[in-house]
Amino acid sequence: MSISRTAGVLGVTLGSIIAGDAAAQCRPPANSHEARLLAFYEVPAIFSLGAAPERLRPGAIEVGGEAVPVPSPNAALTHPEYCYQYTTNNTKLASLFGRPRIELGLPAAMTLEASYLPPITFMNARAAVASVAIARAQSLSFVDPGLTLLLRAHATVGRVSGPITCPVASLQTTDAGAPCYGRRPSNDHFDPNALGVESALTVGSGRLSGYVGGGATWLSPHFQAGFTDAEGITDRTTVDVRLLRGSAFAGGSLRVRDDLRISAQLYAVPADATTARIAFAYRVR
Repeated sequence: MSISRTAGVLGVTLGSIIAGDAAAQCRPPANSHEARLLAFYEVPAIFSLGAAPERLRPGAIEVGGEAVPVPSPNAALTHPEYCYQYTTNNTKLASLFGRPRIELGLPAAMTLEASYLPPITFMNARAAVASVAIARAQSLSFVDPGLTLLLRAHATVGRVSGPITCPVASLQTTDAGAPCYGRRPSNDHFDPNALGVESALTVGSGRLSGYVGGGATWLSPHFQAGFTDAEGITDRTTVDVRLLRGSAFAGGSLRVRDDLRISAQLYAVPADATTARIAFAYRVR
């Protein structure tokens, strides 16, 4: 539900990207406002570590969820400079992104994590986002009994569809040369796709533990407009970028009970945005 709102805002912000060509393809450079804005909206969806790393016994299962407050982009990024030259509309960022999480303990101190936000329609947008990760926790007891090193790989795919570039509020019939010239809202989609690796070091054990880490993520967001104007011309403009981003994070977990823990994390992609993550996990077996 939250990702639908976030992508809706992204689409309105990128509304001016749509061009007159019915099937234009735009591949903006990595330092363009368009590419950086797409990367900005990828940050909340990245399937980063959700809690302090710990070793789960084979067959153990934890279920939970996380919430990520979404920051606002730099105002300059809302004005495209490569794909289209019109000034963008003013936007209001969605305040929160959330998703469920499940973690399964595997042999050899490995874990399998997954998340799936099923297709949900909210405010005329429909979203589905899936993520998966595999990790291995290695105790560093030969250095300190409270140290654990985690190596982790993660991936995210998704699609958000709906009236993204031209919602009802942006439609106009007075200027054929301006964006959103028509009477019907658009039917667009935004795909937040990411593949990454990361590592983290946990300090502490028992009820309270903290961790620091970092990683690299390959981003390949895809955006496609789907707006039919008042003259019957349907715009299918696509925007694609390929980016590599570094990240750093730090956080901690508190085990409230033997089967329940809550966690908080500060997650930063220096090139794009910094977010906070709040999560909980309940061990069902």
